Amino acid sequence: MKSTATMLVALALSVSAIAQSADEVIDKHFDAIGGKDSWRKVTSMKMEATVSTQGMDIPITVYQVHNKAMKQEINVMNMVGYVIMTTEGGWNFLPFMGQTAPEPMTKDDLEVGKEQLDIQSELLDYTAKGHSVELLGKEDVDGTECHKLKLTRKSGRAATYLIDTKTNYIVRTISKVMANGQEVDQTQNFSNYQKQPFGILVPLSMENSGLPAPLLISKVEINPTIESSVFEVKK
Repeated sequence: MKSTATMLVALALSVSAIAQSADEVIDKHFDAIGGKDSWRKVTSMKMEATVSTQGMDIPITVYQVHNKAMKQEINVMNMVGYVIMTTEGGWNFLPFMGQTAPEPMTKDDLEVGKEQLDIQSELLDYTAKGHSVELLGKEDVDGTECHKLKLTRKSGRAATYLIDTKTNYIVRTISKVMANGQEVDQTQNFSNYQKQPFGILVPLSMENSGLPAPLLISKVEINPTIESSVFEVKK
């Protein structure tokens, strides 16, 4: 009995140490990108970006209102399409892909998309949001030593965060998404962090395994006024 009790205490202390280490990694990350208090002040964001592919520069404008709505506006050969996600639903309208009218998102895309409405970062105050985080040691990402965090969302879906041990910036995330009815890994790489209003840092280069080329952000607005009409579904 005494031996068993000792083992249980050791196990409890071990679990506590792992949780504490994960929180320390997260705290250092937010310290590096402007601080938790500064990020808690971010209620909206607008970004202008470009994806260069097949000899074309494709302008993309992203509108975000924290925990409420998101819109990606895409201009291809003077045809303007969009992806809209709100707490009420999600829609796609991509005329350059042959669509003639807005279409509602699938249930799977909708569930994943709603998780992206948290623009302050799902790592921020993750416990209050119903998420959990584990520290899984370290991993090399293209020659960069990174802390490896596993975040399990309230929904049960998990994501992996790889955070540079020197800069404390997120350099890669890996999440499960649905593609053609199958669950696949979506990898995103982040670089070129630059300071914005409130002293927060935002990556201006993003590589997404679902995009043909990196997304290069040229302008970021923090807490702009974004009218609700921006998120209306229009043809």
